[in-house]
Amino acid sequence: MDQPSQQPVKKTFWSQFSTNTLVRFLLFFACGWVFVELFLYFQYVVFVFTFATILALTLNYPVRYLEKFLRRGIALGTVIAFSLLAIIVLFVAIGIALVTQFQQLAGLVLQILSSTNNPLTQLQNTLATRNIQLNLETLETQIRNWFVSGMNYILGFLPSLLENYVTFIIILVVAFFMLADGENLWQLILKIIPHNQRDRFATAIQKNFIGFLRGQLLISFILSVATFLVFLLFRIPFPFLLAVTVGVFDLIPGIGATLGVSAVCLIILVQSGWIVAIKVLIACIVLQQIQDNLVAPRVMQSTVHLNPVVVFFALLVGTRVAGLLGVFLSIPIAGVIVSLLEIEEMQG
Repeated sequence: MDQPSQQPVKKTFWSQFSTNTLVRFLLFFACGWVFVELFLYFQYVVFVFTFATILALTLNYPVRYLEKFLRRGIALGTVIAFSLLAIIVLFVAIGIALVTQFQQLAGLVLQILSSTNNPLTQLQNTLATRNIQLNLETLETQIRNWFVSGMNYILGFLPSLLENYVTFIIILVVAFFMLADGENLWQLILKIIPHNQRDRFATAIQKNFIGFLRGQLLISFILSVATFLVFLLFRIPFPFLLAVTVGVFDLIPGIGATLGVSAVCLIILVQSGWIVAIKVLIACIVLQQIQDNLVAPRVMQSTVHLNPVVVFFALLVGTRVAGLLGVFLSIPIAGVIVSLLEIEEMQG
């Protein structure tokens, strides 16, 4: 008689563990911990070279365009001269204008909140007439403290710029040298990578890192211009400052635009009232939907594609490890890792 076929024994999750697997996991964890400690120790160096690299990559596009008409040396000199002039204008003219507008805005908001007829008091009185007892004094105090803290931070921003003057010059010098010898430096980095993995590594960096930073800056600029026009349409005070605030928040992937619009609408609520704030909120939501569903898919179609859960996880880890710098770099780094390891489950 035929013997009944033996059913394969299904291995459980714990039975798949072995000493080698455990050792590899511990080594991987230890390497990660050492990497984080090294990053924290060399955080200043990473900060300088990261921003220098971003600046060099940004300036490389006009250099390539001018090379069609001029020699590379002349194109480099032209771009460096105009970029220095633009940086001076940005830091002196626009920076001082933003600081001045923020001081005026903070003073106006604090004055309105200190008055007896501010929007929060009006809302509380309206709810009280309808037998809805809601105490908004705590919220009012938090908003006042937030503006005071922000004003103190902005007032201390200019002295800190003077203190970090050397760092600023170092970033500029390193960026210009990267711009001049970028191709040689890139080839030097590729030599560290195994020969059979160089093409995949170069493609992953180009797609996830450079493409993401370029696309995110472009999207934030477009949203800033659009919100600036909306603020002008509704005659909102300090439109330039509020539009820049939305644009800076929009640099944070995933939730940045929502945070920026919420903060700006809260400011408009205090200084202009409920009706204007609701109108601006509706307009900003429409702009945000246009950005997320029309502009962003076209700008970012060849860059990072990550699962939203992975995006937020990378943001939290990046913030914990590197603070503000980690917020902006965590997504492209996660995209590079997912692309190199070909983890399809983490892709969006």
